[in-house]
Amino acid sequence: MNLDVREDQDDVPDLVESGRNAMPAATSETADGALQIEQSYQNPDGSKVPITIVTGYLGAGKTTLLNYILSEQHGKKIAVILNEFGDSADIEKSLTVNKDGEQVEEWISLANGCICCSVKDSGVSAIESLMERQGAFDYILLETTGLADPGNIAPIFWVDDGLLSSIYLDGIVTVVDAKNILKSLDEPALAETVDEDNEEYHSHDKEPTLTTAHLQISHADVILINKADIVTEAELDIVISRIRSINGLAKIQTTEHSRVPRLEGFLLDVHAYDGSTELPAFQAKGHSHLDPTITTISKPLSIFDPQRISELESWLQTLLWNDAGQKKEYEIHRTKGYVPCTDGSARVIQGVREIFEIIEVDGNRDDLEKEGKVVFIGRGLEHIPQ
Repeated sequence: MNLDVREDQDDVPDLVESGRNAMPAATSETADGALQIEQSYQNPDGSKVPITIVTGYLGAGKTTLLNYILSEQHGKKIAVILNEFGDSADIEKSLTVNKDGEQVEEWISLANGCICCSVKDSGVSAIESLMERQGAFDYILLETTGLADPGNIAPIFWVDDGLLSSIYLDGIVTVVDAKNILKSLDEPALAETVDEDNEEYHSHDKEPTLTTAHLQISHADVILINKADIVTEAELDIVISRIRSINGLAKIQTTEHSRVPRLEGFLLDVHAYDGSTELPAFQAKGHSHLDPTITTISKPLSIFDPQRISELESWLQTLLWNDAGQKKEYEIHRTKGYVPCTDGSARVIQGVREIFEIIEVDGNRDDLEKEGKVVFIGRGLEHIPQ
């Protein structure tokens, strides 16, 4: 794998010296001074490390959640990477951001075995450099900036197995503020609206306002509705219904002070992009009356002959890929599907934006009496061709 590391850009952080468990990559220097990483770090046992993207507005409770991870005795070695200084002074004061005019990332080793750092780059090369310098981890959590679009970040970590990356995308967790999320969706500040000059969204001039909150919810695999204790039960029900109307696939959990019932399934071991055959019993079609901007729809898929899977792939390409110079009337943020096949096998469909994968899994003979389905989350989905 060739990863371009340019010291005068924000591509890869300059991390601390390699630890005793590090396996430095072979490198070479090009004519323009770029460092080429010829081989990525691999864990001693050859296993890959899952990375979970944690997103949400400033003040929603992301950093409270990560502080909990960094302080609890959970017996796991977790690397927490901060891409912004949120609302935690304890973490902020421990990190060196600038030294003599140069970007510096300082690793903070914690008593519970976790480490914490700040980086300007959130790419694969930065994370693999982390692995080289600090040794193996059980998990990596990446906190994004408050207004980050996870749909732009997730494909970075969706690395093909052939590239021999040491990390893989496990899931996207979005933290929302139960008290303020409806205002963020309906009455956003200018900075919270999607750039009107962004061609991907500009074709929807007559559509309701698209906000970063919509994007963070629509791409999420787990949604934590934090500060549930400061709203009434009726208000919380409205928030849950609104979020479910945007994303019918995500696991939703209400929290107080960002405390989840357990780490596994909510932050760790999400397995949102593997061959899981579980799909929610979501049958809604067309436009949502709860949120007119982003919706979730389900479409039936007939049982497939395995020899015709290429037709399924072509259909998905037609839906998800943009032709040069042409704009679609819809945009798809998340795709997930399950297709039984006539030979007893099955296919799982996973996708974020235009990136998708069809995974072969063991099927169930009972599935031959059922039809498959594919679920889309996005905007203007009523315009998807039948």
